[in-house]
Amino acid sequence: MLKKILKCYDYSLIIVMVLLSLFGLVMVYSASMVWAVQRYGLPSDFFYQKQKLFLIGAFIVFLIVVLFPYKAMKSNKILGFIVLMSLFGLGALFVFGHIAGNAQSWFKIGQLSLQPSEFTKIAVIIYLSAVYAKKQSYINEFNKGVVPPLVYLVLVCILVAIQPDFGTAVIIFLIAASIILSSGMNWKNILKLILIGILVVSPVALVMKDELFTKEQLERFEAVKNPFEDELDTGFHLTNSFLAIGSGGINGLGLGKSIQKLGYLPESHTDFIMAVIAEELGVWGVSFVILSLGYIVLRGIYIGLKCKDPFGSLLAIGISSMIGIQSFINLAGISGFIPLTGVPLPFISYGGSSLLQLSIAMGILVNVSMFVNYERKFKKNKEKKIVA
Repeated sequence: MLKKILKCYDYSLIIVMVLLSLFGLVMVYSASMVWAVQRYGLPSDFFYQKQKLFLIGAFIVFLIVVLFPYKAMKSNKILGFIVLMSLFGLGALFVFGHIAGNAQSWFKIGQLSLQPSEFTKIAVIIYLSAVYAKKQSYINEFNKGVVPPLVYLVLVCILVAIQPDFGTAVIIFLIAASIILSSGMNWKNILKLILIGILVVSPVALVMKDELFTKEQLERFEAVKNPFEDELDTGFHLTNSFLAIGSGGINGLGLGKSIQKLGYLPESHTDFIMAVIAEELGVWGVSFVILSLGYIVLRGIYIGLKCKDPFGSLLAIGISSMIGIQSFINLAGISGFIPLTGVPLPFISYGGSSLLQLSIAMGILVNVSMFVNYERKFKKNKEKKIVA
């Protein structure tokens, strides 16, 4: 039995995840070595050493989650625990949270920082996937099958947005939208939800504009239009990101040889790590990251389409959407297509909460793929033998 299970794991997903994470570890060291010394007066390998510990912890968590049957997460007790813990974590931030970058989004314990909104993404995916999977027989009954799960989603988005962390709130909303669109709900109800969302969100956003957006965040919208108009102030981040990306060319300047990371490019090891990759490793480095992330996303969607269990299918699509959406927002932000949001690049950017959350997500995805492969390989063979 154990041999059969081991044969069914999707090792291609695991290999790509490990390669991306190790590549990210190398690039965190390269991108942060000057930043650590110049800004914080720390050893040049400070962020690298912390990221290495995060990565070891994340891999242990991945191994635990990958062995945990995903179907057990559908139980009411586990769902209740996930919902309560996510809401408690977000609510406790307003009392015990640490403020950094004008947002009260972290719990700080000594040198460690924990960001509850990262884990809330997984909570939303599990909860919505389980609830809509259970409601398949009456998924198109608007008041009974559609609306109730969205109360939790709205509450989560509000708690995240008023930290303020509007970028993460948008990501959670888009992840939920991908699950809803894949749930089997008819277009009539989906259009109703869109209309209600527009009617509710638009006035709230206008009235609470100052609470939802800091002055710096509003300036980012202006900077996208022409960052070079005020390159020393509102356009500083984007201008230096463009210079880093443009300097790399095809082959890059060489690993460790970025100029923009020498104090010119803020947050070079987190939000703008891809700009450093482009400068040092050129098109080849950028292509490796994008193709690897693209493989994980497409493979996850493929698993979701092949999975016959609605819960597993929605989980796979939700996780794939999360990684795809977050990657797009980060890359579009540093390229000037959308305003900067402070969203990390999955598996690559520095950050323990992000790595841990991704390890949980990938553990669930690989577990779903194992069940899909097991049913395809062994159950079909068993059925053939019975028929014969």
